[in-house]
Amino acid sequence: MPLNNAALDSQIFDVPALDYSRRSISAGIVHFGIGNFFRSHLAAYTERCLSHAGQQHWGIVGVGLSGGARSEAKAAVFREQDGLYSLTEMAPDGTNVVRVIGAMIDSLLAPADPEAVLRRLADPAIRIVSMTITEGGYLLDQDNRFDADHPDVRHDLAHPERPRTVFGFVTEALRRRLDTGAGPFTVLSCDNLRSNGDAARAAFTGFARLRDPALAEWIDGNVSFPNAMVDRIAPTVSRELAAELNARSGLDDRSPVLAESFSQWVLEDAFCAGRPAWDRVGVQFSPAVHEWEAVKQRMLNASHMMLTFPGMLAGFRFVHEAMTEPKLVELLDSFMRKDVIPLLTPPEGVDLDAYRREVLARFSNAAMMDGLLRVGSDGASKIPVFMTATIRLMLEHGYDMRRPAFLIASYLEALRGRDQKGAPIPFEEPTLSDADRAAATGDDLDAALRIAPFAGWQRATTPAFTQAIRDAQTRLRERGVLGAIPE
Repeated sequence: MPLNNAALDSQIFDVPALDYSRRSISAGIVHFGIGNFFRSHLAAYTERCLSHAGQQHWGIVGVGLSGGARSEAKAAVFREQDGLYSLTEMAPDGTNVVRVIGAMIDSLLAPADPEAVLRRLADPAIRIVSMTITEGGYLLDQDNRFDADHPDVRHDLAHPERPRTVFGFVTEALRRRLDTGAGPFTVLSCDNLRSNGDAARAAFTGFARLRDPALAEWIDGNVSFPNAMVDRIAPTVSRELAAELNARSGLDDRSPVLAESFSQWVLEDAFCAGRPAWDRVGVQFSPAVHEWEAVKQRMLNASHMMLTFPGMLAGFRFVHEAMTEPKLVELLDSFMRKDVIPLLTPPEGVDLDAYRREVLARFSNAAMMDGLLRVGSDGASKIPVFMTATIRLMLEHGYDMRRPAFLIASYLEALRGRDQKGAPIPFEEPTLSDADRAAATGDDLDAALRIAPFAGWQRATTPAFTQAIRDAQTRLRERGVLGAIPE
């Protein structure tokens, strides 16, 4: 019997039943981007809230922004399963916990019915609009300027009643709410960006300013954009892995989610229209989110980049497999110990050396089956977010630049599309322009280093750093990736 409300009511499987009635849940959150991370993170935390008194109005409406057959099939599964799905949380020792998540009580596919999405957003009951739209989805350049020339942005400005972007949807909904007196909602970014709330404010007000300066001023003064640090590994679930998860759980779930047992969410407590009782279920509220995100992005996320591109070039396809290569493990360990930790100020009570060991253990969790292609996708957006601060500080303090140079050279080599055994490595680069891709994969290194993703540190770079990248590129081609790893 497929996983849906009927199966939930009959309780024909061994997974624990929900400890609340879904019939009592109403929507208070709309979330853009119904991916595995959202379903294992914000939705999972919200799920824990729903059994508490007074929390039943915080159900979630998920919104898919992309069209096409794949998105339509995914939307159909959500409908058939009444928004239900299983979440398997796997510890490094192989132990696991499976539970059914019922927090997503409705889902919409924006291209199929944009007006339905706008009606939901304009509903006064909706008090938070959250999103996981990837690092490159905010359309901001290195100076936080919004990309007014993006084709979808131009479409939304010309056709505000039929938007394509999250900016178009949210701005039109806020205009309707202003007109009807429904008031603002909080816009909550759950993406891995430095000061992601500030980035969201810049992006949404940047779009609104192009449409209506007076509306943009109202949004800037009334809508909350809290900063947040999010952390959990939730890999892509292949058809084979889905079958394994269902065999473990006894469920017939066409869209199961796998995540590591570790999860963290640090939030500014700035919500203009209220929020769930997330503080009761493990969310940390802190005014110093930037300190937490600096640790996570400069250690965990940057180390993911440091592992991913050399790992793909060496022929590995999964994170835990790459962690079986001692030279790659030593590269990550040296990067964190020698390049990052000495230049990083942690939040009070955080032991950076213990955090380093935890990162290495999490990457080694074989149960995750986390693909390097997934981690490396949109590297053009991720590398600047996760590496720029460290690179700038290392240059300012005269550090040995060989490890960052090796990462950049490995990324450029991986863009050529083949590993060193000749197998394809087709990681996706949706935000890299054709011109930048051509420059990055050409033989002119100076041109490659002028592509847009590298602009953030080019202002502070030195000829010595450029030469270090050139030397790393030469070693990669002459000695192979493992022979080129800096000692």
